[in-house]
Amino acid sequence: MYDNRHTHLTKWLNDGIPPAQVAEWTGISVPVLLATCARCVDGQLPDLKKRLETAGDLPEPPGAD
Repeated sequence: MYDNRHTHLTKWLNDGIPPAQVAEWTGISVPVLLATCARCVDGQLPDLKKRLETAGDLPEPPGAD
């Protein structure tokens, strides 16, 4: 049962559902959710970078001067 729940939590996070929403659905806090599942979230970095670049908020990497 626990593995099934963890699989769903991880899938929702990987699908881009905000952690606060997943935590509300499951009745746990965001810190507990992220402590349990954060290492399993994968593949969102390219999308996040694109969104930040579009917004103009992506910091320059060190030494990019």
